[in-house]
Amino acid sequence: MGVVTDIRSGRSPERVEGAESYAKGGRGGSRNVSLFWRIFSLNAAGLVVATALLLGPVTVSTPVLAGEALVLLGGLLMLLAGNALVLRFGLVPLQRLDRAMATADLLRPGSRPVVAGPAETAGLITTYNTMLDRLEAERAAGAARALSAQESERHRIARELHDEVGQTLTAVLLQLKRVADRAPEDLREEVGQAQEATRAGLDEIRRIARRLRPGVLEELGLASALRSLTNEFTTHGLTVRHHVTGDLPALTPESELVVYRVAQEGLTNTARHAAADRAELRLQPVPGGVELLVRDNGTGLGDAPEGAGITGMRERALLIGAALTLEPAPGGGTAIRLRVPVTRTPVTEGPR
Repeated sequence: MGVVTDIRSGRSPERVEGAESYAKGGRGGSRNVSLFWRIFSLNAAGLVVATALLLGPVTVSTPVLAGEALVLLGGLLMLLAGNALVLRFGLVPLQRLDRAMATADLLRPGSRPVVAGPAETAGLITTYNTMLDRLEAERAAGAARALSAQESERHRIARELHDEVGQTLTAVLLQLKRVADRAPEDLREEVGQAQEATRAGLDEIRRIARRLRPGVLEELGLASALRSLTNEFTTHGLTVRHHVTGDLPALTPESELVVYRVAQEGLTNTARHAAADRAELRLQPVPGGVELLVRDNGTGLGDAPEGAGITGMRERALLIGAALTLEPAPGGGTAIRLRVPVTRTPVTEGPR
């Protein structure tokens, strides 16, 4: 089974008001009896019955007769059973709330305990659900600011690498060429090795800059950027196939960037950790949006804890309301699915 991350906006006022009305009025609009009055009423009923028996014809002999002992024991057992039932059913919502609090994860939002039980318990669950809504909204806003700052820093570093380090290495390469032209025969081999090392370093700088700032995404669009990404990760030990359909619905710039970064992180994990020799990248339309699939034939997820890369993918998915799923791929390996919702703008006809 995979783990699904799905973003949901905070509960609407109608939902919160409905939960609060449940806490106050119970199901069907009837007055919900609080846990205090349930226990008090049962204890009061037991005491009233005991008092009525003492004031009535029932007497207790000394020593106690067998019939009298059975009556008293039966009354005690009934009172204890009633208390046990009231407490049992009254504390079930609290146990459900305890499990929800123990398993709450802001990276997997949307799960809420059902508002049920006595008025105090229903009010507590309602308050907890409202708190989770606020925490998820604040985390999403904070993650959006952090990732926006991260992208800005990526752009700045990529620009400096290209403009400063890249130009410096280009100048060094040109100087080495002039030196090689005038160098004596016995030094030309060493100068040539220095040229090759400088050229390799320049290519590496350009590759890092492209990963930091996907210029092809801004210039040619998401489909071309994903094709270029698969070509970049295709090496002698790893073959990455791509299938990007041309009839994709329009995505916002933020959604395109999230799709690209998730694909980049997924292929990076495949190349570094999966020990795979084949991988596949697909981007295709699905009902209500588009779906990105990154799949490999590697070793799979196993029992290893999620690292910073997967956590980053989950946080990016939350920003655009996408659903992220990590699951074993058929035949072994890992499949990463990112389903991005798309709101289609209705087309209106112009005047005829």
